[in-house]
Amino acid sequence: MFNVIKQTSVCLFILLCCGLSASAAEKPVKVYILSGQSNMVGIGQVTGGGTRWGANFTDIEVSVYEGAYDAAADYDALKPLKTTNPESFGGVNPTPYPGGGTHVARGFVTVKDTGVYEFRPGYGGSTANLMKVDGKLVHKKTVDGVSRFTPIKLIGGQKVPFKIVYFTSQANGLGWIARVDIPGTLSTVVRQDGKFPYLLNQQGNWVSRDDVWYKGVVTAGANKWLSVGCGASANSIGPELGFGHKLGNYHEEPVLILKASQGNRSLAWDFLPPDSKRFEDEGFVYAGYKDSPARWEIGSTPEPINWYAGKQYDDCFNEARKVLADFDGHFPHWKGRGFEIAGFVWWQGHKDQGNSVHAQRYEQNLVHLIKTLRKDFNAPRAPFAIATIGFGGWEMEGNALTVANAQLAVSGEKGKYSEFKGNVRTIETRGFWRDESVSPRNQGFHYNQNAETYMLVGEALGDAMLELIQQN
Repeated sequence: MFNVIKQTSVCLFILLCCGLSASAAEKPVKVYILSGQSNMVGIGQVTGGGTRWGANFTDIEVSVYEGAYDAAADYDALKPLKTTNPESFGGVNPTPYPGGGTHVARGFVTVKDTGVYEFRPGYGGSTANLMKVDGKLVHKKTVDGVSRFTPIKLIGGQKVPFKIVYFTSQANGLGWIARVDIPGTLSTVVRQDGKFPYLLNQQGNWVSRDDVWYKGVVTAGANKWLSVGCGASANSIGPELGFGHKLGNYHEEPVLILKASQGNRSLAWDFLPPDSKRFEDEGFVYAGYKDSPARWEIGSTPEPINWYAGKQYDDCFNEARKVLADFDGHFPHWKGRGFEIAGFVWWQGHKDQGNSVHAQRYEQNLVHLIKTLRKDFNAPRAPFAIATIGFGGWEMEGNALTVANAQLAVSGEKGKYSEFKGNVRTIETRGFWRDESVSPRNQGFHYNQNAETYMLVGEALGDAMLELIQQN
C-alpha cells in the first residue's frame, strides 16, 4: 500500500511540476473532427518536392576504407582499400557499393536552377552518414540519431564537389534533393521569410508536438503526433497544422485531430447530409439523401448510377465513428482516458460553385450539415468553425461568391440562425489568397498550393474555435 501511495504522490508531483493538475491529466481527450474537400485534405507544399538524384551527380568515385567508421579518422588522408566508379549513382537502381569497410562517395553535383537546396542522402540504414557539398556540411545523422539538414545555396549550372561518409555497412547510392526556397512553400515561408517560427525546433527541424495527435481517414491518412506531412502527402500540409497548434496550446488535455475528407466533392451531392429531401428546379428533380443519380427530368424514372447522394458523407463520417468506437485500440497511449467531441471544422465549397443550383442550395445544405453532424456524433452544442472558399481573393464573383456568402450567412454572430449564436463561426479566407507569382503552382483551385494560405486558414479556424469555446 505504501508503494502505491508513494508512486501516486510522485506522479502528482511530476504533473504539478509540468504545469498540469491531476484533474487535467485525467480529463478526456479533446477530439476535433475536420472535414471538407481537397483543400481540407491539404495541398500546401512543404518544399519544392524531393527528386531522386541521378544525372546531376557526375564523376563518381566510391572508396572503401579499412574497418568500421571512425569519427577521428581523416578519410581524405587515408589510403583506400579499393576505389570504384559506379555505373549508376542515384535513380531507382544504383550500382551496389563494394562492401567490406567504411564507404566514402565523392564526385560533383550540378543543379539546373539557382536556389537553396536540401540534400537527403541514403535510404533506411544508409541515411546514417555525413554529407558535404562545396565543403559545407549539408547532412548528418548518427546511427541512433535523427537527420540534421543544412540547406545550401547553389548556382545553376555550376559544378561543385560533394562527399558522403557512411557510418554503417548499409551504404548505397540512393538519395534525394529538394529545392527549399520556392516561393510559397512552407520551407521558404518559415525558413526564408521568418513566418510561423513555432514550426521549427532549436535544431531547425520541423516540430512534432507530443500533445496533439493527428489521424486521417479516407484520405490524408497520416497517423502520428502533429507535424508537417499530414496533408495529401508527406510533402504537404492542410489547415490541421495551424489549427492543431492553436488548440494544443490552449488545452491542458491532449488533443486529437481526426480528419475525414475527400477531394472534388460537393455538399449538394457527395456530402449531402442524411434526411435531405428531394427538390425540383427548372424541370428537374434533384436528389435527396440516398437518391441516385444527382438529378433527373420531372416525370421520368431515373436509372441509378454507381454513387448516391450523401455517399461521401457516409464514407467519411462512418470511418470517423469507427475510429472513435475503438478509441483505445487506435490510441493506446490514451488507453482508458476516454474522449469528448470538442468541435467540428468544415472547409469546402469549390465543387458546389460549378453548378448554379448547388450554389444556391449551399446555405440550406450547410445548416443541415451542422445540425446533422452534431446529432450523429452526439455533440449537440459542439462549436463549429467554417472557412469560406477564397479562390481569386476579393475579385471572386458568380457562383463562387454565392457559396462564400452562404458560408458567411450561417455564422452565429450574423443573427440569421439564432440557434447558432455563440457556437458557429465562419472565417473569411479571401484575404489569404496568394497568386501564382508567390506560389509553388499556378493551379488556382488548390490555392496555388501556397503553404502560407493553408497556415493562415488553419490559424484563423483555430482562433474562431477558441472564441466559441470561451463564449460557452
